Amino acid sequence: MAYVPRLKSKYNEEIVTALKDKFQYKSVMQVPRLQKIAINQGVGAAATDKKLIDNAINEMTTITGQKAIPAKSKKDISNFKLRKGMPIGVRVTLRDNTMYEFLDRLIAVALPRIRDFKGINDKGFDGRGNYTLGVTEQIIFPEINIDQINKIMGMDITFVTTAKTDVEALELLKQFGLPFKNQTTIQQ
Repeated sequence: MAYVPRLKSKYNEEIVTALKDKFQYKSVMQVPRLQKIAINQGVGAAATDKKLIDNAINEMTTITGQKAIPAKSKKDISNFKLRKGMPIGVRVTLRDNTMYEFLDRLIAVALPRIRDFKGINDKGFDGRGNYTLGVTEQIIFPEINIDQINKIMGMDITFVTTAKTDVEALELLKQFGLPFKNQTTIQQ
């Protein structure tokens, strides 16, 4: 029998029926689902220090369990000593089982390790059912050894869903267990 992540089976068994009942979908195929999680980390000082990109790639690969790739600049900016094609960030796109595993670790382990954590903000929706969450420190992930960190950097985590509206996406992410604070109403 193949391994199925906990959140994937929870989605198939519980979340689909809950969302179908709440939003009155006619078919199970209309229920929104999580397509991918894209994680980006900008390394601005990498224009002068090449080792920062290598460190960021190693950290991101350790956090996500998937090989990270450098994000390259698209154009020249002389004020920042930046040339086209220079690596200035790191990115990873997670799908299927690795996506659900990362989401499970983010919800259960990483987010509760944030100092003075009262929940995540629900203002990060883009109007098309996608949500972006900013994390200020990569050391909230237990895979990172604090002694080997030479610079604390943040990252953006984007949840791409098939939801048509932000309300549907918010409900989907709440069902997965993302701890939103002060649930305000999102405009449709």
